[in-house]
Amino acid sequence: MQKRFYSITELTREFGVSTRTLRFYEDEGLLQPERRGRTRLYSEKERLLIKEILRSRRIGLTLAEIRDMLNLFHRPPTEMDQLKHTMDEIKSRREDLRQKRRDIDEMMSELDNAEETCLARLAEIGVGT
Repeated sequence: MQKRFYSITELTREFGVSTRTLRFYEDEGLLQPERRGRTRLYSEKERLLIKEILRSRRIGLTLAEIRDMLNLFHRPPTEMDQLKHTMDEIKSRREDLRQKRRDIDEMMSELDNAEETCLARLAEIGVGT
């Protein structure tokens, strides 16, 4: 079975990002596409990494946090101490994400309240929406 590769153009179109963005992630060590001359060839694994990176950016993770997460998921440790450290990191990341979820839920509630206040005031002054 032949391995599927994606061009930088295909991935920029798929994910709605610039070539500069993908090159930046490569410079940061988050991606390592294969090279044929000056052409970058992205494997399915790289495509999935891009998806994870972009999702992580959307929820506000820093590049350092993304790098740590990718290391947790894609470079499993082999020694007992490393495993314990990894478990601690996983626990910490989960709690960080849970806190972000709580913060987002709270912000959504505040936006809902602000919207209700605006709608009520519009109704008071006789403006329909």
